[in-house]
Amino acid sequence: MQLRVTASNTRYNVRMLHKGINNLVFGTRFRPLSFEVPKPLFPVAGVPMLQHHIEACAKVPDMKEIILLGFYQPNEELNRFISSAQQEFKVSIRYLQEFAALGTGGGIYHFRDQILSGGPDAFFLMNADVCSEFPLQEMLRFHRQHGESHCGVILGTTANRKQSLNYGCIVEKQQTNEVLHFVEKPSTFVSDIINCGIYFFTPEIFSHIGKVFQRNQQERLQEELTYSRQMPEVIHLEQDIFTSLAGQKKLYVYKIQHFWSQIKSAGSAIYASRLYLKQYHQTHPERLATNQDGTPKIIGDVYIHPTANIDPSAVLGPNVSIGKGVTIGGGVRVRESIILHGAILQDHCCVLNSIVGWDSTVGKWARVEGTPSDPNPNDPYAKIDSETLFRDGGLTPSITILGCNVSIPSEVIIRNSIVLPHKDLNRSFKNQIIL
Repeated sequence: MQLRVTASNTRYNVRMLHKGINNLVFGTRFRPLSFEVPKPLFPVAGVPMLQHHIEACAKVPDMKEIILLGFYQPNEELNRFISSAQQEFKVSIRYLQEFAALGTGGGIYHFRDQILSGGPDAFFLMNADVCSEFPLQEMLRFHRQHGESHCGVILGTTANRKQSLNYGCIVEKQQTNEVLHFVEKPSTFVSDIINCGIYFFTPEIFSHIGKVFQRNQQERLQEELTYSRQMPEVIHLEQDIFTSLAGQKKLYVYKIQHFWSQIKSAGSAIYASRLYLKQYHQTHPERLATNQDGTPKIIGDVYIHPTANIDPSAVLGPNVSIGKGVTIGGGVRVRESIILHGAILQDHCCVLNSIVGWDSTVGKWARVEGTPSDPNPNDPYAKIDSETLFRDGGLTPSITILGCNVSIPSEVIIRNSIVLPHKDLNRSFKNQIIL
């Protein structure tokens, strides 16, 4: 979903764009959690994923409007989120639905009249499936420092040589930060500077997207078997725009060493939650639980919703998020996990490296445990890997996920498994998908 921000004097536009819209909205790598909510509304560090983006946009001076753009069919939950965010951040927020998945460039081109209404000088564009400090104001200053001749700034960060192949790679001119070369997911090493999926554009970008649209139309007209061609409206910024603009003094890269990660899978949501919880020390210290008399023991960074009911003998943390209406019994241990709305953790159960779904129950003395998928802690440039679901003929060890309304009986162990919604288990499982 995309974001549009319009400022009052020099007018600015901020939009949040879904990259890989089908995977993001329907969350094929995020199942079974995305069965219940669209992936962008999944809670990370206690608030919906999109709210972190919106909070960053709200800090842009004189911000007037936010537009969410996607292929997702709007429902009551999305409308409720938009209404709540408008009230909290005192800004207009709209959702525009694409008629089909149009790619990272096709969507904004289709709605270009909406983006350019009011005559903004520039706009931001952000993928929704990333977590970051979102240095929007720094990008704006960087744009101004480099003059008005270029049409875009790409936020970049450093990855190690092997993992850089999984991202868009940027070759820059070191003296000026101009983008000289851009390759999306190269087969061999190109650069350790990768695309973060956060951009700053001037309206000139639409003329370049328009040229690709016209070319696509002409190519389709020349094809005899038109059904074999994709729609000319489908345009990808990475392959269709950035590669052609590189080396023309039209694109620059603003590099950061702050935290950044993609949120492609449920395992990466736990890692993103850790990054945001750590950031709360500077941005939202009131969201972090503290050790007090009559409250559970807190280790490290922990978020607890005010409506949660937690026994004082429980031990939580580090990196734990407790959702609305959660009940946690005596002697419970929770670490590196997300416990969602309405879940019940009965006495003396243990939850490690797991996501416990909405209204699920973990019985007494039960153990729910997964395998963390964190980046290499000894490599400062390592990113989280997008593991395949299966490896070597078996389920890849990863976090354990309990879908909505799952019941785990007492004294069983669920390890490295995915449990689909509405299951009542009666024994232990390991390395399985429980249908």
